Amino acid sequence: MEGVFDFAPAIALFPLVAFVVALAFGKHMPKKGALAGIIATAGSLVLSVLMLAAVAIGEEGYYHETLYEWTAGEAASQVGAEGISFTFGILIDPLAALMLVIVSLVAFLVHVFSLGYMNDEGETGLPRYYAGLGLFTFSMLAFVYADNLLMAFMFFELVGLCSFLLIGFWFRTRSAPSAAKKAFLVTRFGDYFFLVGVVAIAATFGTLQFAGDDSFVVAAQTAIDGGDELFGFDAQTWVTITGLLVLGGVMGKSAQFPLHTWLPDAMEGPTTVSALIHAATMVAAGVYLVARMFGYYALSPTTLAIIAFIGGFTALFAATMGVVKDDIKQVLAYSTISQYGFMMLGLGVGGYVAGVFHLMNHAFFKALLFLGAGAVIVIMHHEQDMWKMGGLKDKAPVTYYTFLAGALALAGIIPFSGFWSKDEILYDALIVGLEEPVIMAAYAMGLVAVFFTGFYTFRMVFLTFHGEPRSETAENPHPVGWSIKAPLIVLGVLALVAGAANLAPVAKLANVDITFLQSWLEGGVGDATYAAYSETLFSGDDPVYNTDYIGTEETTVLVAAGLSLLLAFSGAGVAWKLYNVPEPVRHKERLGSVRETLESNYYQDEYQVWLAEGLTLPLARAADRFDQTAIDGVVNGTSTASLLGSERMTRLQTGLVTNYAALLVAGFIGLLLLLGISGGWFL
Repeated sequence: MEGVFDFAPAIALFPLVAFVVALAFGKHMPKKGALAGIIATAGSLVLSVLMLAAVAIGEEGYYHETLYEWTAGEAASQVGAEGISFTFGILIDPLAALMLVIVSLVAFLVHVFSLGYMNDEGETGLPRYYAGLGLFTFSMLAFVYADNLLMAFMFFELVGLCSFLLIGFWFRTRSAPSAAKKAFLVTRFGDYFFLVGVVAIAATFGTLQFAGDDSFVVAAQTAIDGGDELFGFDAQTWVTITGLLVLGGVMGKSAQFPLHTWLPDAMEGPTTVSALIHAATMVAAGVYLVARMFGYYALSPTTLAIIAFIGGFTALFAATMGVVKDDIKQVLAYSTISQYGFMMLGLGVGGYVAGVFHLMNHAFFKALLFLGAGAVIVIMHHEQDMWKMGGLKDKAPVTYYTFLAGALALAGIIPFSGFWSKDEILYDALIVGLEEPVIMAAYAMGLVAVFFTGFYTFRMVFLTFHGEPRSETAENPHPVGWSIKAPLIVLGVLALVAGAANLAPVAKLANVDITFLQSWLEGGVGDATYAAYSETLFSGDDPVYNTDYIGTEETTVLVAAGLSLLLAFSGAGVAWKLYNVPEPVRHKERLGSVRETLESNYYQDEYQVWLAEGLTLPLARAADRFDQTAIDGVVNGTSTASLLGSERMTRLQTGLVTNYAALLVAGFIGLLLLLGISGGWFL
């Protein structure tokens, strides 16, 4: 079975071939290149499942292979440089194998769904669209199994480029190119810090490998244990600094506060692109990187606390904005920001399994919700305002019931998948927060976010599907085909059953072991597994997190789950009361001045514009003036004086011997006069 690893490069190469085929020949192919993408992603999915099986039954539990050596460390040493090898390689451990299946499955379903969505109205530019999907899928798959930080950074950036191309797919409109540029620039801002972090880690530890005895995690642990000083800092402080630099890229890609503002605007792209971005590619890339580097972050309690606090704050911050949005895709956009905040909270409190669990579940139910929203948009003849919908429950039953499954998972209603992973995150945050005030604050924000999530989720469901039709389009919806329905059914089933992958908190109550995902993540490379992280964080003489909390474990599980579920039902109940009526009315006016703040997204866009135009631009202009006058002025003044002197001297070069003789005589006389005056000859 391990021989299947020889085909690992093909997982990413299949979509790359589809990109080339669609771009070069798509306009001459059936479905404009869609079939190439479907075949390619199906091949990637099959190989990913085979990799998952090979990791599960293999002797080592992982696969690690260097494919290409970009620069050799020995060659660098010979010319006096530090010997660092930069390579391209593949690392497929339990984490990567799981993510490969998630990405390839969602990409495959998005390609199938696109047959009905993008071809519905005779869309133009389809070869470019399918080529973009292929390149996007290739970039993310290569990022997932990259074995080192430099390779991950390169594909991390390529993922950002693909998002720019696909968000701006409808480039003839004014809004789509603007949204694409905004996404590109905001995420690039975070990636500057990421790049500096990559360079700092390479310069410090001489390696960028994620796992193995030569990984930067092992090197950092050795430096901390040895009490080393790195660049004027103690080793742990330097790990904190470099970890936070890499975190800048994570916050941009995964849309965490304050680098979240690009994501709602990204809804200008096709809904299928939104499903891919939010569920399995660009936004997932940031959180996956934290999980991939978790061994490094586990060495820095400060960094973990910052990750947890940012995650908890973002979860609440974004959820409050979702309650006032009227565009169905905007509601889902803010829910994505909020849910990735939950994942960051889980990872920050040491809940590695919980964070990865929610990453998996969210991929399924968020892809379902976005594709469901795409189906609604087709049904509504491309109308996205929920106040013009209503009454679709009976007219589109497949879309309704699958969308409802995704909504129940998003809101965290038992037994749907989101409940198990979200509550495991909150449980982990609670047991750590009982000893750490900062973590308790993050937990409290995450808990309050559960109420808002339940409210905005079911407000969306009721306004879209329940009540009476509120427009002529809703009265006469457009039918959808099975290319749209089939992916919704597959994802709807996963939204229901995927939570069974890890029922650790509930299993504690019955004293049984139902921890499939936890056991899965304990395998792999020695220092890059859940077992190693757990040992670092919770064991030893001086654990990072002390979980000797008050009360029995069973009581804490019940209280944490019960409180979260109560808040989720309360939010859904308020939405039921206000919006599950035949003729719902707007209630946002009751919020008073808060409504305008929420609808304006806390004025984050205005703040960033002010920061750019009111602060950054004046500083740049002042720096430019200083450069032009002071720095360039000195240089230009020196050159001007030199040029002027040389120009004057050239006038003496006439080429006439009599002139030269006269100058010699004049010079000789001048010299005699100078010597005579200085020697007192004329006194």
